[in-house]
Amino acid sequence: MVNRVEATPATLALLEQLKRKHGPLLFHQSGGCCDGSSPMCFPQGEFMIGDHDVLLGEIGGCPFYMHEKQYDYWKHTQLIIDVVEGRGGMFSVEGVEGKRFLSRSRVFTDEERAELQQS
Repeated sequence: MVNRVEATPATLALLEQLKRKHGPLLFHQSGGCCDGSSPMCFPQGEFMIGDHDVLLGEIGGCPFYMHEKQYDYWKHTQLIIDVVEGRGGMFSVEGVEGKRFLSRSRVFTDEERAELQQS
């Protein structure tokens, strides 16, 4: 089965470290003004998911949400969440680790799109 969101091994390793430090986490990618379209990672319960947020799936046991307007732009792609050195979103928990999450993407194949439409 194809997933709408995946994570690199480096992302999964950092998530394990962050979960030990902060407990259960979630991601939200809004495309908002403060941090552009960076995937932001928050302790669960510290970010309110809204009625217009779409659950894309989970990475490393962490739910990954995106605002529906942003989803309209990205729905034809699989998001691959990666981690790189450097400071990212000031509200995202990985920032103090000197790392930041970023979204890479690839366009779904015709077969993958058909599979997603059936689910």
